[in-house]
Amino acid sequence: MRAGVIAAPGDAAIRTVATPEPGAGEVLVRLEGSGVCASSLPVWEGRSWFDYPQPAGAPGHEGWGRVAAVGDGVRELTVGDRVAAISFKAHAEYDIARADALVRLPPELDGIPVPGEPLGCAVNIFKRSGIEDGHTVAIIGAGFLGMLLTRLASHAGARVIAISRRPYALELARTFGAAETIAMDDHGRVIDTLRRLTGGRWCERVIEAVGLQWPLDLAGELTAERGRLVIAGFHQDGLRSVNVQLWNWRGIDVVNAHERDPQRYVEGIRSAVELMRAGVLDPHALYTRLPLDDLGRALELTRTRPDGFVKALVTT
Repeated sequence: MRAGVIAAPGDAAIRTVATPEPGAGEVLVRLEGSGVCASSLPVWEGRSWFDYPQPAGAPGHEGWGRVAAVGDGVRELTVGDRVAAISFKAHAEYDIARADALVRLPPELDGIPVPGEPLGCAVNIFKRSGIEDGHTVAIIGAGFLGMLLTRLASHAGARVIAISRRPYALELARTFGAAETIAMDDHGRVIDTLRRLTGGRWCERVIEAVGLQWPLDLAGELTAERGRLVIAGFHQDGLRSVNVQLWNWRGIDVVNAHERDPQRYVEGIRSAVELMRAGVLDPHALYTRLPLDDLGRALELTRTRPDGFVKALVTT
């Protein structure tokens, strides 16, 4: 099979490698494509703790496709089933996944990309946010995750205020349901603008979906007394400092909305698939599709995030 390989920092190549075979309880998936996750950027940019070349197909973990073969003991899936998969070498034509890490896709989604892991992640974060009809919700960061959360929160009846540094993303956030948008260009100005928009009441829910220090600082300032600050950004570049004095004074609930239980991810994907089938979630406008041969370009777009770009998919 053909597989993408990160051969060195900033260098991706296509290699021909042996097609894996499923073991007991496993499934071989013939991938239609996979999403490119921002969490892969440290591997792409290079860190001292990574080894190169990376394994073929790594670190792709957002694949979807059709079951090509099943291992011993697999009864619930058959060859030809279309599935979203949680696997770990999905930048390739085939990958192995555990049978219980797959979600069967309904015929209504035939031909539609379903990068299950980030879709399920968004649904799980939304569930843990406790967003209700009538809440005012600030979402800091209007990338793929922020856009999906904007849609889910607005669909639940919340008033969403999207905050991003990119004008293009703010315009797109309105099409996903944001009632207001704020450019994240100056800390004090963002606070003043949101104070005005909420009449000084701040937000019952604030979701930080960037993964950097400044948005985390900002999130605490925008959260109302007894409100909930939801950390959805993936903070992977070191320690963070937080304003515990402010968090204490306002009685803020802080939720780290990342999941590590694989079955929680699967439950989230299953819910996301149902929301897509119902027409509540429609992420197609967020995708930039590239062939697997352009994996390097997809990773570079994910790093630089030019206007018009939200999320890359590489397809086989």
